[in-house]
Amino acid sequence: MAMLLDFEQPIAALEGKLREMQQLAHDSQVDVSEAVAALEAKIKALKKETYANLTRWQRVQLSRHPDRPYTLDYIEGMSTKFVELHGDRTVRDDKAMVGGFADLDGRSVMFIGQQKGRNTKQRQFRNFGMPNPEGYRKALRLMKLAEKFNKPIITLIDTPGAFPGLEAEERGQGEAIARNLKEMFLLKVPVICVVIGEGASGGALGIAIGDRVLMLENTWYSVISPESCSSILWRSWDYKEQAAEALKLTASDMMQAKLVDGIVKEPLGGAHTAPNKMIDVLKKTLIKTLDELDALPAEERISQRIDKFSAMGVVVE
Repeated sequence: MAMLLDFEQPIAALEGKLREMQQLAHDSQVDVSEAVAALEAKIKALKKETYANLTRWQRVQLSRHPDRPYTLDYIEGMSTKFVELHGDRTVRDDKAMVGGFADLDGRSVMFIGQQKGRNTKQRQFRNFGMPNPEGYRKALRLMKLAEKFNKPIITLIDTPGAFPGLEAEERGQGEAIARNLKEMFLLKVPVICVVIGEGASGGALGIAIGDRVLMLENTWYSVISPESCSSILWRSWDYKEQAAEALKLTASDMMQAKLVDGIVKEPLGGAHTAPNKMIDVLKKTLIKTLDELDALPAEERISQRIDKFSAMGVVVE
């Protein structure tokens, strides 16, 4: 059975009643079509009301839902001929960061993104989607390869943060992310970045400098997670809901602050309820965005990219 979040319980209860009613009609040949239609309408209305009024913390919960599509699900669902490339040519291959060339609607593109796991073994293998410095260096190597062959770059962001271990810091975690920021500003090819789940801090930003930065509807993007913020401010994780509200970390918050360029609508109920539909919607959005960026000369794209990020933030003198 799929995992249910607390605010999904009332909807699940009604869907359970609907299944019982349909089973009753099937077994007893009783006509309950009117009652079924009324219940279906009630479920749809409740879904619309629930998901239109989600709190910021509830959207954080949705972004972490274990049934949401992950980076490799999107790559395999949107494209063909995916060839995964490995290693940073210095330390090792970081399994938390994946990437490679693929065919997107007849166009060769470079996909790069953080990858999480679905069970305990996979999560350990993928380091819970938290890249080490070699992951960011691998990402930069693939970006430079794409630039060499004049292929657009699409990054898919879904990480609780860059790995904070001692060995990561010893190998230069900060330097690796900083170098990516600098180099991504100057890439001559189109760059599209999409937050598909969690967008935490520099771990997300390390592959998120692009001509277009998009967020799926139920994702978040912030310098810190609500739990970590709560533990710093209140010495407890119990205030994560208040922290999420204060951080203003949802897609609509980011659009309002002009920190992202667009929001990709999710199916009603979230991406995990209809993964194939979500993948198809994102594919169409990426193709349309690539067409727009292809029309611009490289120098103009780079200039607009730099101007966009330089205009972010508020300066008070």
